[in-house]
Amino acid sequence: MVKSPRHRTISNTGLRIFPDFSKINSKASGFLLNLEDNSHIEKVPANAFRGLCAQTIMEIRLTRNGIKEVASDAFNGTKMRRLDLKGNQELSYIHPNAFVGSRELVDLLDVSQTALSSLPHSILGGLETLIAESAFHLKELPPLRLFTKLSSANLTYPSHCCAFNNTNSNGSKWNLMCAHPEAKDNHPFYEENCINSTSVTCRPVSDEFNPCEDIMKMRPLRVLIWIISILALLGNTLVLFVLLGSHSKMTVPRFLMCHLAFADLCMGIYLLVIAAVDTLTRGIYYNHAMVWQMGLGCNAAGFFTVFASELSVFTLTAITVERWHTITHALRLDRKLRLRHACIIMTAGWIFSLLAALLPTVGVSSYSKVSICLPMDVESLMSQIYVLSLLLLNILAFFCICGCYLSIYLTYRKPSSAPAHADTRVAQRMAILIFTNFVCMAPIFFFAISAALKLPLISVSDSKILLVLFYPINSCANPFLYAFFTRKFRRDFFILSARFGLFKTWAQIYRTESSLCQHPVWMSPKTSRLMASSLANTMSSDGRQGY
Repeated sequence: MVKSPRHRTISNTGLRIFPDFSKINSKASGFLLNLEDNSHIEKVPANAFRGLCAQTIMEIRLTRNGIKEVASDAFNGTKMRRLDLKGNQELSYIHPNAFVGSRELVDLLDVSQTALSSLPHSILGGLETLIAESAFHLKELPPLRLFTKLSSANLTYPSHCCAFNNTNSNGSKWNLMCAHPEAKDNHPFYEENCINSTSVTCRPVSDEFNPCEDIMKMRPLRVLIWIISILALLGNTLVLFVLLGSHSKMTVPRFLMCHLAFADLCMGIYLLVIAAVDTLTRGIYYNHAMVWQMGLGCNAAGFFTVFASELSVFTLTAITVERWHTITHALRLDRKLRLRHACIIMTAGWIFSLLAALLPTVGVSSYSKVSICLPMDVESLMSQIYVLSLLLLNILAFFCICGCYLSIYLTYRKPSSAPAHADTRVAQRMAILIFTNFVCMAPIFFFAISAALKLPLISVSDSKILLVLFYPINSCANPFLYAFFTRKFRRDFFILSARFGLFKTWAQIYRTESSLCQHPVWMSPKTSRLMASSLANTMSSDGRQGY
């Protein structure tokens, strides 16, 4: 039997079974056990340290071994101050009952560079220091109320420190109430706000890309993002339903508008995902930040928004160029843009948009940089070129659209030119659509370029205002600008609805008007007034029933 040693080290051995320490029985105070660099030891068994020391062990170091698991009752009856499990890169599981008999004595726990995804709750009540650096699998913290004595934490993710920052600020707010004699009678309040009222020093601190806040920090933004996302989804779904479901001929403008509606629908999906995640993580986003931002959900949301944004801009440009070509060559039917040409153009647009959306998923910029899943990572040169290229291409598209509409205006002003009146009216409506879209996008272009050049003019928190108020407003407004406010769309909508037994009276009115336009007949003014009166009476008596 070894007489009262103060230190034992076992390192760089070929041991495959955990050593038996039961015969040491040291009576020395401040005992230190160092078991390190034994790559074949894979498990800490039950009662592993029983009999090691009669006094409280100062520290047990189990660093850089091949440990994968700590069994139940592994530290049963062991009195220790510090436990160091650093560097066990395959350690993924500590049994909840591993610290039976020692739970209130361990004041420092180091699980850095391990694969742990959770911590045993039984040990947390006595911890004063928690070290979990480079523990990338530890993405969620245990409930904060369990850390009753914690004063220092060195963690992996800045978002986790936000939890302790919130606790510190809340602690000062409740100090007077906690001091009241009757505070302990309200057990839920006392446990949540009074037991752990000490200040926690935590590192790393949050950065400008991930401030300590929810995804949507202001209530008006939360309300607006839900309204805009639902309107974008419903509006663009209805547009697609009418354009694809009606019996009208698939013309080039109709074909292009289908693509625009689909792009805006994808934007609506992105907004709905962001709104839903914000609702589910409200108040506790710090504990879900890494799971969300590093997971598949954020990457999918980012893919949807970049794809939708680029396809929308490409389609708007194609619509404008098609209108310009049709109006400026109105009398040259041999130069008319055919549907097959539009298919080729939009195939190129889809390929470009898909590539632009895929690049951040393979390391060119990243969707994981911020909670709203936009590619804001410009740390590397390739990422900076990628972001700037997208912004500059969108600006070039804007100038292309401006040039086309200027040419259309000049063509319309020529006395010798006689473009079709319908095409000119469509061009005017499209001008309102295009300029409305790009007026909304101008603030985003301005602030995004400054950020891409590493000269940000606003914070990530403020950029969320742009995200809600400007970035998606086009997806919500486009169905109204180019569809709902047009007579042809309303005609197609009512006629299509009549096939399902809805709005039959309105459908009949539009069929009658369409028939009169296609086969005009002469009638006297009196007859015309009688027909108009009859239609009005029909609408007033039956139309309300259709709605």
